[in-house]
Amino acid sequence: MLSSTTVGCPDSPASVSRDGARVEAAIDSLQPRETHAKHCVHIVPVMDVVLVRWPEEAARLTVLRADGTPRLLLVGPQEPPPESADCLEDWIRLPADDRDVRARVASLALRASQETMLPELDDDGLLRFRGEWVSLSPVERGLAHALVERFGAVVTRDALGRRAWPNGAPTRNALDVHVLRLRRRIAPLGLEVRTVRSRGYLLQAMSATAANGGG
Repeated sequence: MLSSTTVGCPDSPASVSRDGARVEAAIDSLQPRETHAKHCVHIVPVMDVVLVRWPEEAARLTVLRADGTPRLLLVGPQEPPPESADCLEDWIRLPADDRDVRARVASLALRASQETMLPELDDDGLLRFRGEWVSLSPVERGLAHALVERFGAVVTRDALGRRAWPNGAPTRNALDVHVLRLRRRIAPLGLEVRTVRSRGYLLQAMSATAANGGG
């Protein structure tokens, strides 16, 4: 869902999307705004980026984190910011220039849009994700097709077998070997296939730590 944030006009408070509703949040701790006409109105497209006062709205921050909502924390002058490795969260210390706030909001909106991108598999067996692609073998293509269709959800072993081997079910070992190959093939895209014990497999985007080679 796209909305607009207007920050920096002396006649208008900051407007953000809050839980699907438009909220007028006057950020009175910001530095004085420039009044020159060319700097008066700045419209920044955002994707549900929410401004959260820290630490006053700590409970609300917990809810937003659980919902996966992009949020910019407005940290009090003497308060330490909370620790977070979430790419959908950023913070800025008050008082802050409204242009810096707009820049952080725009950056969060961009990251949020990238996080919500879905992988695409074309008829030529190319799997694309976030501007990158890899070429898949016919069996890998069948596996990927089933996983992409249910991105973020579990796909059973039987469903994967039927898609990749339409003329006959594979052995358990054959499926495991090809899933392992698919894992290695798609890792450079920032995608991973997770094993869900006793249920099947799940395709998802890697966490930032895993994508960078962390533990």
